[in-house]
Amino acid sequence: MSGTNNLNKTPLLDRDQSILAFNERVMDWARRRDVPLLERMRYLAIVSSNLDEFFEVRMAPHLTAAQANEQRGLYTTQTFERLSDQVHALVAQQYAIYNDELMPLLEKKGIRIVPHSERNPRQRRWVKEFFVNEVQPLLMPVGLDPAHPFPQVANKSLNFIVRLAGKDAFGRENEIAIVKVPRILPRFLRMPAVKGSKQMHFVSISSMIRSHLGDLFPGRQVTEFSQFRVTRHSDLAVDEEEVKNLRTALRKGLQQRHFGQALRLEVSAGCSEFLSGFLLAQFGLPANALYRVAGPVNLVRLNQLVDMIDAPLLRFEPFHPGWPAQLTPGQSYFERLRQGDVLIHQPYESFDAVLGFLREAVLDPDVVAIKQTIYRTGSKSELMDLLREAVRRGKEVTAVVELKARFDEEANINYAERLESVGAQVVYGVVGLKTHAKMMLITRREPEGLRRYAHLSTGNYNPGTARLYTDLSYLTADPQLTADLDQIFLHLASQNRLGRLNKAVIAPFHLHRALLDRLDAAGKAAAAGKEVRIVLKMNALTDEPLARALAEASQRGVKVDLIVRGACVLPAQVPGYTDNVRVRSVIGRLLEHSRVFYFRVGDDEELWLSSADWMNRNMLRRVELAWPVTDAQLRQRIIDECLLVYLQDTRDAWLLQADGQYRPAHQTLPPRARAVLQSAQSTLMARYGTKG
Repeated sequence: MSGTNNLNKTPLLDRDQSILAFNERVMDWARRRDVPLLERMRYLAIVSSNLDEFFEVRMAPHLTAAQANEQRGLYTTQTFERLSDQVHALVAQQYAIYNDELMPLLEKKGIRIVPHSERNPRQRRWVKEFFVNEVQPLLMPVGLDPAHPFPQVANKSLNFIVRLAGKDAFGRENEIAIVKVPRILPRFLRMPAVKGSKQMHFVSISSMIRSHLGDLFPGRQVTEFSQFRVTRHSDLAVDEEEVKNLRTALRKGLQQRHFGQALRLEVSAGCSEFLSGFLLAQFGLPANALYRVAGPVNLVRLNQLVDMIDAPLLRFEPFHPGWPAQLTPGQSYFERLRQGDVLIHQPYESFDAVLGFLREAVLDPDVVAIKQTIYRTGSKSELMDLLREAVRRGKEVTAVVELKARFDEEANINYAERLESVGAQVVYGVVGLKTHAKMMLITRREPEGLRRYAHLSTGNYNPGTARLYTDLSYLTADPQLTADLDQIFLHLASQNRLGRLNKAVIAPFHLHRALLDRLDAAGKAAAAGKEVRIVLKMNALTDEPLARALAEASQRGVKVDLIVRGACVLPAQVPGYTDNVRVRSVIGRLLEHSRVFYFRVGDDEELWLSSADWMNRNMLRRVELAWPVTDAQLRQRIIDECLLVYLQDTRDAWLLQADGQYRPAHQTLPPRARAVLQSAQSTLMARYGTKG
């Protein structure tokens, strides 16, 4: 193989640095003048939420390595310092946008978060009254001494550290106290408006407490203080081979999640060296785990403020998805699927159609069985209510509930128990693997015998995210594909060996090898002189064997276009290595979530949809599904709407450069072409959206 030496010598990009680079692209939306002001604030909050998860899930091994002074391996002192530097720079930019751009623009619109020093007497009286009646009764200051050690501080909770002068009631000079702020308290409050004024004035709960800290310590003087927040490792680790009841073990783990290893300490910008040093010592953190912020320590809570502001002109114009083009309202889903497969492109087309499919199955007396995987469904789920109703109507309901869906464990445990309570068969998939495949199988008794109908998806059964994430739903009565799903459900429930499948490809058994084989075959065809094209759309590409196989295919002459929203470890346009690889990331109003894999060799093309990103965990540690789209019209529609329009995006796309940096696509255009930019999402919203 001509490229083998280059393949081994050229390093891939660092996954964690790539994740942080993705957040830099998200933050760009908080800077964009063409984005409504309140939506810019939301993007700033999204970055904070993403950084929280980065620390909770990705940072622990780097910090542990740094604390052990590890110099070799995947996690070292250097990787921790490198990531810390990148996060510090990102956070500094984030608060600069907050203070220097967004807050002044809000103030011009008559919207202010009023600090204590700028409140008028009427506002101060209102804040004081609210504090005394609603806040102070919920606060419990803890003075530290041998009988009152440093309290347990929950993950991502808001707290104050206070230094006191004078003596306590027992004549002691214990100078440090901790004040926990209950999560139940709202983070922002709107102060009463002056009659006739259109201005909206708010106060943050942290500012309210800060201005009345002295009231919590009568007889003592507050000499210095700071708000603080600690982020902890929160990825649940349960040895499934050792536990007898996974559900019980996860419940216990959830209780401990809030008190895992400390990884990051956020304090106010003005926090003294004494107080920050005291906190770092308490949490066992090095100096570069300290983040001084010029504003609220938790910008995620800006979402609460945005929700409180009544200003439609400062938000995106509401988008109303259209009814799926292939479906006729009122027509039976079963009747329609006997005519052919149906594609629903969410959220441009309504997810309500998927719920309608299940609803018809629940109400249809001829439906005898419903099987479904459950990964994320949201806290209030009509889908779960429908499954319970199906049981009550005498149907056989099997739910494969993934208890280990990160940060949805508690909701899924509750759903599992509610389903079991009415008699549904609930199984938890395969030991050691997450069931990430999204599928629903309905069995119906018809005159010619039992017939199966199915729904497959690249996304989750969550009506909330279905309005915000781009995904593909696929409805089918294809006998071969539905037979495959029946086998997969049987395998998940019984743990029996999976038989040969007709069309579907499943991880961890076949998907990784099937993709590697396709890439190898594409490379061989290109080397033999055929024109070969690969276009892949996914959320992340971090699996090293697949990344290297793409590089090798590129070296053999395959033209590769990757549309990867988040982390991508494969560098693009590196001479002699990935000359034929182009990587773009599209960050838009909607979160790009669909997974589409397109291969063309000469005149032969195949297209697959999947629940799986090209990550090692998806290929080897999860139950994932990929299936071919064989209907020529549907295949072309997916190519047009999920691939071509994104490859032509010049407004929301970023292009990965040979040096590993991303550059906005519009900056690569000649000046004349920058006057009219194309957005894939805007194009599709205009095509499918409805008025009203």
